[in-house]
Amino acid sequence: MRGTFGAYQKVVHSLVKRQILHTADGSTTLHIPEWEENYHSKHGAIQEAYHVFIHSGLSLFEGKSVAVLEMGFGTGLNAFITWLEHEKRGQSIDYVGLEAYPITLEEAAQMNYPSALQVGHHHSIFEKMHQLPWNEPMALSADFTLTKRHQFFQELNENDRYDLVYFDAFGFRVQPELWDYPMFQKVYNALRKGGVLVTYACRTSIRKAMLEAGFTVEKLPGAPGKREMLRAFKN
Repeated sequence: MRGTFGAYQKVVHSLVKRQILHTADGSTTLHIPEWEENYHSKHGAIQEAYHVFIHSGLSLFEGKSVAVLEMGFGTGLNAFITWLEHEKRGQSIDYVGLEAYPITLEEAAQMNYPSALQVGHHHSIFEKMHQLPWNEPMALSADFTLTKRHQFFQELNENDRYDLVYFDAFGFRVQPELWDYPMFQKVYNALRKGGVLVTYACRTSIRKAMLEAGFTVEKLPGAPGKREMLRAFKN
């Protein structure tokens, strides 16, 4: 579904309160009062997810087998819409979502994505995504495997494994250590040649960190409420 690694752990441990909010497109998100930070855009959680991760990322791999890494499994929204899209796009998906502090089943039950997307008949899939055990690959359908990994982003240590990365960490304002060169170097290494990273962010320092890690970076129009976003390629 966002200093030092030790400092990051201490900060996240302090997050004992999350609130349910409705965003501008009617879909829900979680809000962390301690940080004044949302899991998704207040301008529309579903709109943002589709714009950044599906239209700017997954759509580049029509009709292909795609290994997706999500940095921040969070509410499960990005995984759910990827599941909804994979059959339409003729894709076979190996989906891995990293999350250090999973939301509760009670919180997941208050996320209204199946109804907001008018796919209530797939509500059981969204539920199952949150109920599945951690750290085990589980098949949600013949062409979609989900692995939820309970780990910190800084523990990513893979090479040439993924085609597409959804970089959905909390914002730079609250967790700048997740948007610097060492983090993007890990992601660069984890991507296969020709792989793509997409994120909602477009800060100059983030773009520079991506370039330093070896990415080719482009700016794209942002989701509602944001002027621009970034897409990066491993050539």
